[in-house]
Amino acid sequence: MQFGRWLEEFEVGATYKHWPGKTVTEYDDHLFCLLTMNHHPLHLDAHYAGQATDFGRNVVVGNYVYSLLLGMSVPDVSGRAIANLEVESLRHVAPTFHGDTIYGETTVLDVRASASKPDRGVVAVETRGYKQDGTLVCVFRRRVLVPTRASGESRGGEQPGRPNPATP
Repeated sequence: MQFGRWLEEFEVGATYKHWPGKTVTEYDDHLFCLLTMNHHPLHLDAHYAGQATDFGRNVVVGNYVYSLLLGMSVPDVSGRAIANLEVESLRHVAPTFHGDTIYGETTVLDVRASASKPDRGVVAVETRGYKQDGTLVCVFRRRVLVPTRASGESRGGEQPGRPNPATP
């Protein structure tokens, strides 16, 4: 299975549909909130969310949704990346609730060789996240620094650093 792409493998306009999706549980959401110290009651307190908000229930914290989509895109987009350079924009379009399943897809917006280092280039992409009913929930654009195939091959190729099994 391919994990990421070399610079030459990106084509402007190509769309990668990430698989599988992820069903967001209350546990996932609450753990992420607690790990990141986001203690807003909209995310953690069902009574508060039910009584004092327009949503009537807990809303999944947006940064978790973004993180899921970013992670889903790694095998298709940044699995070979040298670095993530920039998140140009991030929009949360609709709420996500416990029990929703998130699916993602990424479209290549631009590919350009580095002006200063010929062994790499910059890929600009837009990732979109949808719920199980097709509702768009999150959109972000980012730029990723990606090596050329020749550069990657010179550093170990497909699975650099993977040891060969010892013979018995």
